[in-house]
Amino acid sequence: MKSPHTRRQFLKTTTVAGVAMTLPQFRPGLLPGAEALPVSPPLTPSWIDRPMRWAQLTLVEDDPGKFDLAFWLDYFKRTHSDAVCLSGGGCVAYYPTQIPFHHRSAWLGDHDVLGDLVSGCRKLGLAVLVRTDPHATYDDVHAAHSDWIAVDAQGNPRRHWASPEMWVTCALGPYNFEFMTEVKKEIMSRYRVDGIFINRWDGSGECYCEHCQANFKDASGFELPRTDNPQDPARRAYILWRQQRLFDLWQLWDREVRKINPDSCVIPNTGGGALSSLDMRQIGELAPMLAADRQARRGVTAPWANGKNGKEYRATMGRKPIAGLFSVGLEEPYRWKDSVQNDAEIRIWVLDGIANGMRPWFSKFSGVLHDPRWLKGVEEIYGWTDKFKRYLRHETPLARVALVYSQQTAWFYGGNHATAKVEDHTLGWYQALVEARIPFEMAHDRLLDPAHVEQFKTLILPNIAALGDAQCEQLRTFVKNGGSLIATYETSLYDEWGVRRKDFGLADLFGVMWNGSIEGPMQNSYLRLKHEAVPHHPLFKGLEDAPRIVNGVSRLEVEPRDTFAQVPITLIPSYPDLPMEKVFPRQFKTDIAGVYLREFSSAGRVVYFPWDIDRTFWEVLNVDHFKLLRNTVEWATCKSD
Repeated sequence: MKSPHTRRQFLKTTTVAGVAMTLPQFRPGLLPGAEALPVSPPLTPSWIDRPMRWAQLTLVEDDPGKFDLAFWLDYFKRTHSDAVCLSGGGCVAYYPTQIPFHHRSAWLGDHDVLGDLVSGCRKLGLAVLVRTDPHATYDDVHAAHSDWIAVDAQGNPRRHWASPEMWVTCALGPYNFEFMTEVKKEIMSRYRVDGIFINRWDGSGECYCEHCQANFKDASGFELPRTDNPQDPARRAYILWRQQRLFDLWQLWDREVRKINPDSCVIPNTGGGALSSLDMRQIGELAPMLAADRQARRGVTAPWANGKNGKEYRATMGRKPIAGLFSVGLEEPYRWKDSVQNDAEIRIWVLDGIANGMRPWFSKFSGVLHDPRWLKGVEEIYGWTDKFKRYLRHETPLARVALVYSQQTAWFYGGNHATAKVEDHTLGWYQALVEARIPFEMAHDRLLDPAHVEQFKTLILPNIAALGDAQCEQLRTFVKNGGSLIATYETSLYDEWGVRRKDFGLADLFGVMWNGSIEGPMQNSYLRLKHEAVPHHPLFKGLEDAPRIVNGVSRLEVEPRDTFAQVPITLIPSYPDLPMEKVFPRQFKTDIAGVYLREFSSAGRVVYFPWDIDRTFWEVLNVDHFKLLRNTVEWATCKSD
């Protein structure tokens, strides 16, 4: 059975790496490097900018009849919450739904838990969102609509990994497009809430059901991919097709709820930085607000990670409201969902988000309090933000430095290794900028036009490998207009599709050309600081007593295409690290630069590191690398050296 929700796309033949292939001609806004089609933004709900403090109560199925409604309404009041997100339907309905196969809580009885919560919150003057979660369903659905169930690559319908009595649903077929559309319409018709928050709406991994197979083939001409290689034409097409399918779904749901309540909207739980699977540029155009769902530290996550979310979202959302959704429990792979963090942990996480422009949104799983220790701390944080709320809105960042992130680099260059090849470079710079106390924002690589970057003096490109010709031209314009660039490693060595060029797309700015070789992983390699040749160079600040520092792990072999006035740092090649008797340099000096510095008459400056200084710093946290990164930003941004 073929879903009626299909869209035939025109096909485009192009040549990639010398091979002719057919690519789907999807909406231009999703094509890397292409101009987005004008998007008619949905009417902004009148309430959208008002909430500064959010509360989320995520009910579990046996909560009806057990949880204390009065307690939660009082807590919302004590925390000065302006808005709430309440569990409504999808996996479990907390109201007397009339939709077939919409599973009512087995503990619901004759109650309307959602209705009671909505009514109580309305009396408190709160904006109300209803949360839906469509990612799992039950045996009756599998028996009646087996085509609604997700299918694995071997053709088997998928049981739920954590609740094996349930089935995983397909996000891209009629379960979401038809069944969940009716659920949202029913909720909006009954309660006329301010919006629907859609959780786990975008799928649980790739699906090979009959609808996904037919719809993808119809849209692209390809069979569903069986490889994760982003250079495989089917995989590349799938990355874009999946996004378009989800954007269509989001807009369908949004249209339907607005027909019932024009002053409402659908808010997807989506978005993020380079590793996000949906185009943040498109999200920024469509969403009236978003919640950055990064609930807590995991493992040794840096304490600034929550604020990073705010910067990433703001790069495409602008001044639209962004909430920082945090959990009061631990966020580890062991899924202690009823746990409680200590007060200091919650404060550090939440306050870093607030400092970066996000509005706090606490999430409590289960209406029953298994451990109440978190209540006081969250109440104090919310009370503080209420007291100083006049200072926490309508602010404009004054940073002169922007750290660029690139989703297309992650999708088409990084692939399954995007964390190591893309994100770790960004994290190295982020850590260095925080340590250096340098104010900075983040910028999206598909928003490098003057309107989005003219407020910055310096753009940092942390291994932004995949850049299209149009993006490279935007960066040239930025430098021509007096801006400075700092780039590392393989930045611009690939086009927007992740296809390697013969040379850098920004070779004219870097002043070097790639000779086709890559060295790495390097062992026991160093960099010589040429104090005698360029004494007191700004890059040497804090390194005045250092004759050399450790090198990175990977290096491109490049050759100068211009004459460089100053070469302050040069390579000391790798030499044996065992046996110890053999550990001595074979070459004490070379003329191979470790960094290339250029100054332009426009007052712009360009710095290019042909090695992975940022990624290595994140891995090793060597203080010499930190000083070099800090000094580079100061030199590029300030002319007063």
